[in-house]
Amino acid sequence: GGRCALALAVVSALLCQVWSSGVFELKLQEFVNKKGLLGNRNCCRGGAGAPPCACRTFFRVCLKHYQASVSPEPPCTYGSAVTPVLGVDSFSLPDGAGADPAFSNPIRFPFGFTWPGTFSLIIEALHTDSPDDLATENPERLISRLATQRHLTVGEEWSQDLHSSGRTDLKYSYRFVCDEHYYGEGCSVFCRPRDDAFGHFTCGERGEKVCNPGWKGLYCTEPICLPGCDEQHGFCDRPGDCKCRVGWQGRYCDECIRYPGCLHGTCQQPWQCNCQEGWGGLFCNQDLNYCTHHKPCKNGATCTNTGQGSYTCSCRPGYTGATCELGIDECDPSPCKNGGSCTDLENSYSCTCPPGFYGKICELSAMTCADGPCFNGGRCSDSPDGGYSCRCPVGYSGFNCEKKIDYCSSSPCSNGAKCVDLGDAYLCRCQVGFSGRHCDDNVDDCASSPCANGGTCRNGVNDFSCTCPPGYTGRNCSAPVSRCEHAPCHNGATCHERGHRYVCECARGYGGPNCQFLLPELPPGPAVVDLTEKLEGQGGPFPWVAVCAGVILVLMLLLGCAAMVVCIRLRLQKPRPPAEPCRGETETMNNLANCQREKDISVSVIGATQIKNTNKKADLHGDHGADKNGFKARYPAVDYNLVQDLKGDEATVRDVHSKRDTKCQPQGSSGEEKGTPTTLRGGEASERKRPDSACSTSKDTKYQSVYVISEEKDECVIATEV
Repeated sequence: GGRCALALAVVSALLCQVWSSGVFELKLQEFVNKKGLLGNRNCCRGGAGAPPCACRTFFRVCLKHYQASVSPEPPCTYGSAVTPVLGVDSFSLPDGAGADPAFSNPIRFPFGFTWPGTFSLIIEALHTDSPDDLATENPERLISRLATQRHLTVGEEWSQDLHSSGRTDLKYSYRFVCDEHYYGEGCSVFCRPRDDAFGHFTCGERGEKVCNPGWKGLYCTEPICLPGCDEQHGFCDRPGDCKCRVGWQGRYCDECIRYPGCLHGTCQQPWQCNCQEGWGGLFCNQDLNYCTHHKPCKNGATCTNTGQGSYTCSCRPGYTGATCELGIDECDPSPCKNGGSCTDLENSYSCTCPPGFYGKICELSAMTCADGPCFNGGRCSDSPDGGYSCRCPVGYSGFNCEKKIDYCSSSPCSNGAKCVDLGDAYLCRCQVGFSGRHCDDNVDDCASSPCANGGTCRNGVNDFSCTCPPGYTGRNCSAPVSRCEHAPCHNGATCHERGHRYVCECARGYGGPNCQFLLPELPPGPAVVDLTEKLEGQGGPFPWVAVCAGVILVLMLLLGCAAMVVCIRLRLQKPRPPAEPCRGETETMNNLANCQREKDISVSVIGATQIKNTNKKADLHGDHGADKNGFKARYPAVDYNLVQDLKGDEATVRDVHSKRDTKCQPQGSSGEEKGTPTTLRGGEASERKRPDSACSTSKDTKYQSVYVISEEKDECVIATEV
């Protein structure tokens, strides 16, 4: 029992160590029993060879919850332990493992729950006669008992205590330490350092998590981003990084991304395009202050913005143009008179007068007509205000008629014509194909209708072109297209033209109009096939005999058909004897009530293989006494619903049919001549033909005709099977 208790204690201790949060440690330091007496003051019985009153001492330790009145009785709620024999009477116990490997000092009691801070401790010193007998139930073995309760805080320091009972002394110490990774007053705080995806921290003295450098958060799982990284617009996966969220950019993710295509704009939030001053439009690409940004006006002009990237320039005097880039030439209207030369100035001009003239524009003359100032026969006249004027003859100009007029200087002739100055006029000598005063009229070369055979003429410069109709070619569409131009002959044949047609000279082994057919081996020599001769039908005389024979044959065929139709109709209209009942005693399926209704009801003749015999019990009877049952006797396996031609008895069958003609008339000759092959049930190998039924039905009917030959009456009964 003691061994089992010790084993259970060890197992429970191991299990508690697995789930423990702390350990209560008890260190037995010294035990003194000077007289070697038991608790009942009896002397301990020593073993063989031992001195008298020598107590072999072992201990039982019981740790339980706090009790105001400590009871040494079980249960030991926090744990218990029984030591081996540790000494005799008085002895000291060193730390660590002793001589017995089953004992280690201090004694450890693992806790799997929060340390409550109080406890009750029972230590019993017991005597045993044998080291193997460690039973604790016998009170006679008790040497001394310690029962106490204490308050104990968690810590590494040992609490010393001494218990004296008058005859014995026990010196011991105890403490409660937290297990690894457990912290706090009750060892209830768990903290295990880690550096993985679930945390990056170490543990402080009280079990608090101390984050590694670069990490933060409750479990140190949040990296500390780059200093300055925007908390809202940036994030990081590792310490020191700064990754921007969508719509933000920059080292610290504090710059918003503008709207794509934004040119002269800013943003406060992503995808904005707030235009800068002077710019407008969706992409801020329209210059609203074009004058300031581009300064388009020149020569000191004043620029005015008109919005949407447009402007106007107010030019200074003497300049013009959209940007005032053009200077106005005040001398352009030739303000100087009497041959004075003009000098352009800024917004002005000056005239340099020839000798004899003066004034702002040289309008005043110091000469008179008496001085003969006019040249080239010009007529001079004095002006009332002073000066003179010259009237120039034809071909001259100038104030004094000193300039000869050149009419060809302006190149009045077009299209390469030559200009001839005639003095007082000019003449244009035109190139070929042009006409008119200035040679600007193109001569119509199609006026003479040069294109033949309906060709379309197109006029050119001293030339024309013709668009020819099909079948003609050439400059004037006068040449017919060759029949052999498109190579109509095949397989290496030679094409020859003959008037308005072509013929193919075929190579050996080929024939046909275009030599497209492969022919059997022919005698040597080329074969000439004339397609157009066949097409044009230039052969012999018309075959009148064949045509007449064909017409006569058709007429004879029509007359024969008409005669046949008349015969059939006459035969159908013949008078018939009075109708007699055709019903036998045996009822029929889908019966025809009267055999005289053949005209309204058609019965189809079908193969015997398609008919199911439903009248096997019927017998064939006749008027002849000897042959009344002869048909059935000679042909026992024949289907009695079918009437067939049998070998060796055709005459008898014909007699039977002739006797039935008075009651059932055939519908037409065509039905008598036709027959369908059938197979006899008796196993005959050959196929025989049977005549059509006496009363035939149409092939379109939904019913099949069968024959019922009555035993009692010699009559034909028509039955129809669905």
